[in-house]
Amino acid sequence: MMGRMRQAQARSDQSVNWAEIPWRTLGIGWGLLVTAAVIYALLKHISLQLAVPVAFAFAAELPFYVMAGAPPTWLRRPAILFGTCLLPYLVYTVPSGLFAWNGFGMLVAVAALLSFWYQIVPKRTPFDVLYVGLLAAILLSKVFEQIYPSAIPKTPLGILGHLMLIRTAAVAVIGMRGGTGAQYVFMPNRDEWLAGLKWFALMLPPVLTALWATGLWLPREHPPYWSLVPQFLGMLWVVALSEEFFFRGMLQNWLETGMGNRIAGLLVTSIMFGSAHLGFHRAFPNWRFVIVATVFGTFCGLAWREKRSVPTSMVTHALGATLYRVFFH
Repeated sequence: MMGRMRQAQARSDQSVNWAEIPWRTLGIGWGLLVTAAVIYALLKHISLQLAVPVAFAFAAELPFYVMAGAPPTWLRRPAILFGTCLLPYLVYTVPSGLFAWNGFGMLVAVAALLSFWYQIVPKRTPFDVLYVGLLAAILLSKVFEQIYPSAIPKTPLGILGHLMLIRTAAVAVIGMRGGTGAQYVFMPNRDEWLAGLKWFALMLPPVLTALWATGLWLPREHPPYWSLVPQFLGMLWVVALSEEFFFRGMLQNWLETGMGNRIAGLLVTSIMFGSAHLGFHRAFPNWRFVIVATVFGTFCGLAWREKRSVPTSMVTHALGATLYRVFFH
């Protein structure tokens, strides 16, 4: 009897609790996705046969990306988490005829590493740091560009893999590892906005000086002002969220504690953050940009330290990255 009760409880834990799913947020997100997909397809003259599978792949990824900050019990199961990593790829590649076994095999390997890490290794700081290093290595290898083929000109779909990596690692760290103090939050509060804005303003003179000193001062003649808002939102909720979660919320936090020195933890994290940009602009190794990114990362780290809050450094990061993307080559 007790054995049957435990089995029933295990099945209950693994089943989806529909009440845990943020339907209102997902409804808004899916609505924005459909609108953006239609507008993008019309502007780029993309056929619906190509656009629809892409839109559905992002729609399949969205629920897991949204729930990663407070993962429900069923999503914390490594096997279930692993399965969700494969879903967007299949939704995209099968209907579009782009499914490839070699790409699928690489995705299976990456998804297994991300999902089962804390089932294999001890839940200790050295293995946490190694996990962050593996995530950086995956991104630097640009493996997602090989996994996710694109039939749409000038539209790389490796971003699907980037989104999958962010939320899967967040679920692994928050839901399986636990006890790290890392935050996965989409919207900063008022104090975090103000602190992030302050460090963005303080960051501008040294970062702009670093761009000039390294020969990377390459302003656009005609900046795309129209893209300021979408660029900022994309930076805030994708790039800044992921990089600040891993580098500041996890790595800098652990290094400051482990080294017993906040300055040393800040500097080491900033250097590692800068080094993660070795392949920026498809130039490897791009040492000049590493210098700029290290200076940039130092101020993001200072922003995080003021509130010990990932959303604070997200604001600083997103504002700085948007400024660079819009006004510089």
